[in-house]
Amino acid sequence: MRVVIAEDSALLRDGLVQLLGLRQVEVAAAVRDAEALLTAVAEHAPDVAVIDIRLPPTQTDEGVRAALRLRAEHPGTGILLFSQYVETTYATRLLGDPAGFGYLLKERVVDIDEFVGALERVAGGGTALDPEVVAQLFGASRRTTALDTLTRREREVLALMAEGRTNQAIAAAFTVSDRAVEKHIANIFAKLGLPPSETGHRRVLAVLRHLESARGPGPTPRS
Repeated sequence: MRVVIAEDSALLRDGLVQLLGLRQVEVAAAVRDAEALLTAVAEHAPDVAVIDIRLPPTQTDEGVRAALRLRAEHPGTGILLFSQYVETTYATRLLGDPAGFGYLLKERVVDIDEFVGALERVAGGGTALDPEVVAQLFGASRRTTALDTLTRREREVLALMAEGRTNQAIAAAFTVSDRAVEKHIANIFAKLGLPPSETGHRRVLAVLRHLESARGPGPTPRS
């Protein structure tokens, strides 16, 4: 797995390079600003770009705007936002196509193996979302949709799916069997009208439906 890192803190940038190197992850480039990021991705074609949201010169949204540009110009490159902040507007736009996208908060990543696992999921076309990011996206007022027919446990399962958890990890989180999780997921697919398809990725589509529900105004669904 080859990655490019865009992080303005030299200490964190160098630390990530060293830690990822110990896990046999190739860091093709580690840069401090958005322009250097765009150049590095074009040159090295990484599997994943790890991007801080706030980069020089203004330290506002350069990183996430660069991520949107990379999404358009290099769709094969996974995007992992790695930040201290939750930026819901741009994150929702990036989640218009959630495959190969992740958003982790720096303060909550305490295990390098967990971080590498998130990189691997994003590189493989999956998602890796911090629970706090999911909570803030879901916390906005939502319009009434088929999602409102989900039970509380089904919504909890779907939230963990949005974080990129496997069925086994979801089963462990709720202390239930893999079969019980499979049943919940089958119910979610049925209620969201997602039949089996040779071309569609139902898991990603279900997560997208859930995340899209944060965009529009409407009544808060009953628990």
